[in-house]
Amino acid sequence: MGDVLGVDHLSDLPQSIIECILTRLPIRDAIRTSILSRRWRYKWTTLTQLVFDDDCVAMSNDGIYEDLIYFITHVLFLHEGPIHKFHLSATYLQNTPDLDQWLLFLSRKGIRELIIELGDGEWFRVHSCLFNCSKLTLLELYRCELDPPPTFKGFLCLKSLKLHQVLIAPEDIESLISNCPLLESLALSYFDSLVLNICAPNLKYLYLEGEFRDICLQNTPLLVSISVALYMNDESEPFGDISDCNYEKFLGGVPYLEKLTGHVYFTKYLSIGNSARTLPVSYIYLKSIELHQVSFEDMNEILVVLRLITSSPNLEELQISGSSNPVAASEAPDLDFWENECPSNLTFGKLRVVKATDMSGVPHEMEFIKYLLRNCPVLEIMSIRPCVYVTDRRLNMLIELLKFRRASPEAEILFIQE
Repeated sequence: MGDVLGVDHLSDLPQSIIECILTRLPIRDAIRTSILSRRWRYKWTTLTQLVFDDDCVAMSNDGIYEDLIYFITHVLFLHEGPIHKFHLSATYLQNTPDLDQWLLFLSRKGIRELIIELGDGEWFRVHSCLFNCSKLTLLELYRCELDPPPTFKGFLCLKSLKLHQVLIAPEDIESLISNCPLLESLALSYFDSLVLNICAPNLKYLYLEGEFRDICLQNTPLLVSISVALYMNDESEPFGDISDCNYEKFLGGVPYLEKLTGHVYFTKYLSIGNSARTLPVSYIYLKSIELHQVSFEDMNEILVVLRLITSSPNLEELQISGSSNPVAASEAPDLDFWENECPSNLTFGKLRVVKATDMSGVPHEMEFIKYLLRNCPVLEIMSIRPCVYVTDRRLNMLIELLKFRRASPEAEILFIQE
């Protein structure tokens, strides 16, 4: 009995399983396993995945800045073998010269996934050795300066790129994207006044957020998911200055799109120069559309919404929020638009859920809802949440909604008041 209890079954596990166990522990606890026995003393030193955060070291009276730097340096100094993943997310850690040494070390360790997110403060400048990491498949950088050398030919293995508040020359960001031939996921956020041309033939997932002046999807035929938020400030140049037909430039070459999410100013951007009556592509795979802050006083924005949904025969869910000026939109001089421009024989045969929020009850909003109810034969739920600032018209909105004809006998109208 004593011999059975004395057997160290855990130590006899294959190294791959031991590493799998250690990888699931916080790095601090993984290192603590070195006290289990002599055989476990250096097990952690061959981990291929290293994740560091503020919890790696205990909080002291002097803070954790120096302690965290020492901890990371010590771990890397004792490490043996390749490092496939290095994730540093530390709010207390600011720009430090040690970061250059860490990157230099990682560039010689066959790094594949690199994530660096330091705290608010002085941005760090990424060491040029990063561009020698030829095996990178995932790269995420936050609040830093990035300056690719002239000799840089791209990350040939990179599949996922995320840059958040990164200072980089416009021509360099375009070159970086186009020189990653396997790129499948791209996220760019908080870029200012950027004119962006994206050429990424294998790209599937795109997330953009910031003050983009113009965006052109030149070669992105495999995109399945797009999320865009466009911001403007008082000094921003209007989208129309350098745009011809934004709709075609952005959505003219994405035939496999499955999900589209547009936040602030997205429909405004798409509406600029949008004069063509026929669409260059049918979105037969598009099942979910989410559009925020649509101005129903702007007929061009309404056209964008209609062209999207009428070109998506398999659309299943539509979410839309209004951003109308109730005074301007209530005048509604073009109500005959819904009879003249909207095909009466068109049905949305797969649309089951419609969620409309921030509705003001202005004529074009109501006509849009009326049009959907009349042409959605399998609709199950139409939920409507009025704008919080609209109180006097809510009863009239509800009465009008209940009068609209419904193509689906199963359609349920939910009028949600907070």
